[in-house]
Amino acid sequence: MKSKKVAIYGLLIALAFVLSYIESLIPLPIPIYGIKLGLANIVVLVSLYLLGVRQAFALSLVRIILVGFTFGNLSTMMYSVAGGLLSWAMMTIIKKCKLFSMVGVSVIGGVSHNIGQIIVAIFVVDNLYIIYYLPFIIISGVISGILIGILGALCLKRLQTTMNNT
Repeated sequence: MKSKKVAIYGLLIALAFVLSYIESLIPLPIPIYGIKLGLANIVVLVSLYLLGVRQAFALSLVRIILVGFTFGNLSTMMYSVAGGLLSWAMMTIIKKCKLFSMVGVSVIGGVSHNIGQIIVAIFVVDNLYIIYYLPFIIISGVISGILIGILGALCLKRLQTTMNNT
């Protein structure tokens, strides 16, 4: 059973890594710097529902570190860690409340990820006026959260069906 878990974690981390790479290749026609789809968050969202809170946290953190070292730098990793940790924490809390669907949990995750990054930016740049950027990234967090939530729900349904049939 232990080797099966290691294999599953390896596959999920690899999938998140590949989705991060694919996302870096997709140019978004949005003139606001830093807005992304968040495709790799599908893996974190699905693992939150399929594997559990700690497992989703580990997958999220490992993905952020791997992607940061591969495609970014210490600065981008700092923003990603802040956004990722706040996103994971908020999704965990909202999921436990059982008030929202997977799409709602994803929206909260997308918005809180962006808020985490803005908080870091305020301290790094030492400028509180970055807060004016917040409405734009909240809107992008809602839109990407809906998309990721729908895709995540479809993936989860397929995975649960597959797991039940084996």
